[in-house]
Amino acid sequence: MSQQRDVGVGQGAVRVSERRSVIAAGAVAGIVGLILFTVTFFVQGLFRLEEYDPVAEVVSALEAGPGGWVQQANFVVFGLLTIAFVVGLHLGLRPTRWGFIGPSLLVLSGMALVWAAAFPLREDAAGVTYDPGLHIVGGMTYFLSSALGLIVVSRRLAADPRFRHLASYALAAGITGVALFVLMGVFVVPEDAPLHAWAGLAQRIVIVVVLFPCTIVLALRLLRVTRAEDAPL
Repeated sequence: MSQQRDVGVGQGAVRVSERRSVIAAGAVAGIVGLILFTVTFFVQGLFRLEEYDPVAEVVSALEAGPGGWVQQANFVVFGLLTIAFVVGLHLGLRPTRWGFIGPSLLVLSGMALVWAAAFPLREDAAGVTYDPGLHIVGGMTYFLSSALGLIVVSRRLAADPRFRHLASYALAAGITGVALFVLMGVFVVPEDAPLHAWAGLAQRIVIVVVLFPCTIVLALRLLRVTRAEDAPL
């Protein structure tokens, strides 16, 4: 009996260690994904300044024209790393009754990025970028599910003492993201909107100033908590 108990304890320790490894890997994926995605679209924009205006054109416009496959691949990699991060976050947070909803929304945002790559923007014979019809679904889903996901996840953060101090920040970032999503839909995205000429800048503000920093903060905290739990007593 004692030997069986020891074996059970050993197997349990291995499972806990494997779980923590998955959580840590997810946290790293969240950080690397954001940095890689941002650097890639920024460098692409620099190399294509003659044809691409980062102030007026959204990131997805890099899919159109020569070398568009680079941004498509960038979306896919970012989407997969986002999903990996959400899996780590879900496993790292203490479970709650409806705690799966927030992570599910964030996983949807990762899937939306892959969708944006599968249905890219295109360029017509005159060099004008256009949406063949389905890309906008991925774009809208990404921004809305990212913001709503942060709002819902903030309630789970509040229920976990290790993450409670980040709950208000995640909630504020999510609410801000939703508000900006609505404002962009009215004042920026439509071609006849008053701020349409600033669409690229507006989009970058939403992702780089509002959504991305919150994700990085959560990923860093997740990694710190996991390493602290792995540290020997």
